[in-house]
Amino acid sequence: MKVFQQPVPVQAVLLAMLLAVPGLALVTWASSSFYLGLFFSLGVLLGGIVVPLLVQSPAAGTLATTTLYVGNLPYRANEATVRSLFEEFGQVLSVRLMKDRQTGKRRGFGFVEMPADAAEAARTALNDTEFQQRTLKVREANERKDDDGDNEAAS
Repeated sequence: MKVFQQPVPVQAVLLAMLLAVPGLALVTWASSSFYLGLFFSLGVLLGGIVVPLLVQSPAAGTLATTTLYVGNLPYRANEATVRSLFEEFGQVLSVRLMKDRQTGKRRGFGFVEMPADAAEAARTALNDTEFQQRTLKVREANERKDDDGDNEAAS
């Protein structure tokens, strides 16, 4: 039985081992719109187990974030140099530079997560600018399609 028709973006999952409660997981979604469909799954049996749901609203002042795609990065750039470049525009929550699975070498693109307002400022200022002799391409990261045509969060 499938509960979700499409994968949903998840910010964090805290597994039962960490909570010391068997069969329990804490899942944090990026937006409330992703878990509203779960209300219809209350009491549904999954593998013979009733699925309960407890929803807790985010704390006041929760930070809205944006993930930026950063393309045409120099292959010698590392997470620290990219973080430093983007920190000029605000707090950087994460930097992920993509590597080739077989060689382990950087692929020349990555993702930077920042508060939404700082991300917009960074995107506007850094797109089409030169960084270590390469012209950066900075835009908001899009969801990508997987092989089945379902949406998958860009990562």
